[in-house]
Amino acid sequence: MDIPDGHHPIRTFIEVANTGSFVAACDRLFVTQSAVSLRIQRLEDSLGHPLFTRSKAGAILTPAGEQFEKYALSLLKIWEEAHQQIAIPEGYSRTLTIGAQYSLWPRLGFQWLDKLQAAMPELSIRTELGMPDRLTRFLIEGVVQAALIYTPQLRPGLLVEHALDDELVMVASYPEATADCADDYVFVDWGAEFTHAHAVALPHMTNSGLTMSLGALTADYIMYRRAKAYLPARAVKRRLDAGSLHIVSNAPRFPYPAWIVWREDLDDDIAAIAQRTLAEVSQGAENEQHSFTDLLSSMTLRETGSMDGITNV
Repeated sequence: MDIPDGHHPIRTFIEVANTGSFVAACDRLFVTQSAVSLRIQRLEDSLGHPLFTRSKAGAILTPAGEQFEKYALSLLKIWEEAHQQIAIPEGYSRTLTIGAQYSLWPRLGFQWLDKLQAAMPELSIRTELGMPDRLTRFLIEGVVQAALIYTPQLRPGLLVEHALDDELVMVASYPEATADCADDYVFVDWGAEFTHAHAVALPHMTNSGLTMSLGALTADYIMYRRAKAYLPARAVKRRLDAGSLHIVSNAPRFPYPAWIVWREDLDDDIAAIAQRTLAEVSQGAENEQHSFTDLLSSMTLRETGSMDGITNV
């Protein structure tokens, strides 16, 4: 989000408050720590009150900082609304910005855009890509009004609803891969729940020498190496169909639902149509997923000669 110079201290304040650290805030804002400190100091001078209690452990909001936080969020939201309203292209009267994780765009997000455009021709749509932390921050700041996320974070002003079910399946770049051996295994960080279930089901594979937090982009890595990893079934379907990836037949599968996170202040008319069209797309995706689950089972049956290797965790 592009914010004029006068608003930089506001955004910097929010980043420090969210992370509890001046160092972490400078990493998110791509500025030096001295720049972060200077912006906060100018803001404190303008308000006449210290906003953070600083220590070696980080930065904690003072009572004045806690009071100012809600106003800071409102200021950013008002700025973003004004920016979006002015930026609406000619011929359109309304706007909506949607975010989603990489693997949720091709098989869900794109179809949702199609239905939204058909239902509201006057709606100008913008899109964003990101991991859960980035999308949640965009939701809080008002940069996006809705986001498709695998691991949502509950925050004031945000509403979380189930979008569709998915599964994490182990896939490999070669057909004879098994879950018995940790060699060439790439651990993908899919969140705390997956990490725990994975440790219980596959204790011999918990100490992988390579860990990635790249989501479904990991598929591009393992495709061109002798490697295997857990990826969302929906995201790898086309690669499985093409034979560029293969199901690891004796590996357990893990439930991995997707969620839609809305800003509660989204325009009622837009919200109603967005919810209806997403429900339509989700239903179609669920029907396709059931067929794909059957396909996975049949593929496993062909490769192992029995269903004993399939476990749902």
